[in-house]
Amino acid sequence: MVTLKIDGLSVTVSEGTTILAAARKAGIPIPTLCHLEGINEIGACRVCVVEIAGQDKLCASCNNLALEGMEVYTNSRVVRQARRTTVELLLSQHDCQCTYCIRSGNCSLQELANDLGVLSLPYEKEVETVPWNPDLPLIKDAGKCIKCMRCVQICDKVQQMKVWDISGTGFHTTVGVTGNRAIADTDCTMCGQCVTHCPVGALHERDDTARAFAALADPNTITVVQIAPAAQAAWGESLGLTRDEATVGRLTAALRRMGFDYIFDTGFAADLTIMEEGSELLQRLQDGKAHQYPMFTSCCPGWVRYLKSQYPDMAVELSTAKSPQQMFGAIAKTYFAKHKGIAPERVYCVSIMPCLAKKYEQSVEVLNSGGAGADVDLVLTTREIDRMIRAEHILAGNLPEEAFDQLLGRGSGAGLIFGASGGVMEAALRSAGFLATGVNSPEDAFKQVRGRDGWREAEFEIAGIAVNVAVASGLSNAHKLVEALRRKEASYDFVEIMACPGGCSGGGGQPIHDGIELAEARSSSLYHVDRQSALRYSHENPDIIRLYDDFLDSPLSETAHELLHTDHANWKLNIWSD
Repeated sequence: MVTLKIDGLSVTVSEGTTILAAARKAGIPIPTLCHLEGINEIGACRVCVVEIAGQDKLCASCNNLALEGMEVYTNSRVVRQARRTTVELLLSQHDCQCTYCIRSGNCSLQELANDLGVLSLPYEKEVETVPWNPDLPLIKDAGKCIKCMRCVQICDKVQQMKVWDISGTGFHTTVGVTGNRAIADTDCTMCGQCVTHCPVGALHERDDTARAFAALADPNTITVVQIAPAAQAAWGESLGLTRDEATVGRLTAALRRMGFDYIFDTGFAADLTIMEEGSELLQRLQDGKAHQYPMFTSCCPGWVRYLKSQYPDMAVELSTAKSPQQMFGAIAKTYFAKHKGIAPERVYCVSIMPCLAKKYEQSVEVLNSGGAGADVDLVLTTREIDRMIRAEHILAGNLPEEAFDQLLGRGSGAGLIFGASGGVMEAALRSAGFLATGVNSPEDAFKQVRGRDGWREAEFEIAGIAVNVAVASGLSNAHKLVEALRRKEASYDFVEIMACPGGCSGGGGQPIHDGIELAEARSSSLYHVDRQSALRYSHENPDIIRLYDDFLDSPLSETAHELLHTDHANWKLNIWSD
């Protein structure tokens, strides 16, 4: 342990603790822009500088250690002036049109400038402009980039995709796509982790809210919206609602106020996915054939893009089941439209997703099987639906709760936990046992696949067959797992991988809280609702049973294959033209 003084307060911390961490432990805030704990601790922005007694130069608190007897001043006159100058220089290269910036009101640079009282700039403005394809799900505005390196480090260390890079030095430093390429020419998975870790508005999702409002305003369009489990767990955060206030019932009420005609739970489609994918897994386990690699889940389009670009020979091992989003779209434009007597062409299917890659998935033509154009017409991130609620001046926290519409109604607890890492695996195993034996396994028999570890494994028995499974979230963990499989250091029957750390709950389209990771808290909310649910098995969902009885016949039937499965060999990774 070492003891030092910070702003006159005696602080004792473990040896090896940074000055920044020591100050935070003592409740003394030091502003940062580039810092991400354990990921980006390079002192690049110089906003976190502090004064140390006996030293002539200020030092970055994020990567300098607290030492015994040190006296630190975090907000002295010289420190404040240095910070102000740093921020003024950053703003001289920053597009400061804050009123129409996507991060206005939730921007670390904006907050810091306000705190420092920066009301004008003493430096000449020189804002970088770089062309960008506006059709991409991921948008980069070079004029807002502050060269903090967060996107580079997240993509390198957490996702290992190395899409972003830095060039030049000093005033001419630029962050762009590696090799000076268009991002569509890279292996970018569109996971959006760079977006959620950007402290400003330099990276953001393609904004599709105007298209959503246009559909709502069209009297000839029937708007059908599905809400993903992870979005249900996070939607109220940027509206200032607590988790108790931000119920899915209030979100449903807000969407009805906005004018959506039918509102459904993607958990229903997750249950449908389990019926198809679980049956596919069971068929594979019972066929007696030796398989070189395990069957991989296919719910996450970021993971699918990753496997297809990095290990194309293994894409054949992906489950042919579409994701819940795409299954819902196909059913909405066939079974639902027929049941309601609506022409399929009038159905406009909107998804509320925690993910940027879902915007890509919606555009993959081979996934459309409903016979009325795109099965899913539009994807909105959780952030986008929150912006729409604010634009409509809806005080969602004051609304009485409302239920989902019937027919493609609510999902089971098993469908809901799709939003957490390990949830797809657990839901599939819950139903696979029943499909094999006709008897339910205990509800929490498979909770061993839950957890925070980026790569975890377990062994279970289904119908007398030993089933080895693994779960990974975050593409660096996916890389380790896949490499172990290829080196034959690991062997599994079934593997779930989600591109984003923590699964969909930590998705790239979720509300942004700078420097705070909330995937675990959101996942805990989903597991809590699962525990409280009267329906915890996908195969017991009465709406799913009726769908098979009335329309699909049985899992893996000819109709099910036509509408709910895909040929991964025909997916296109680059669907955008620059």
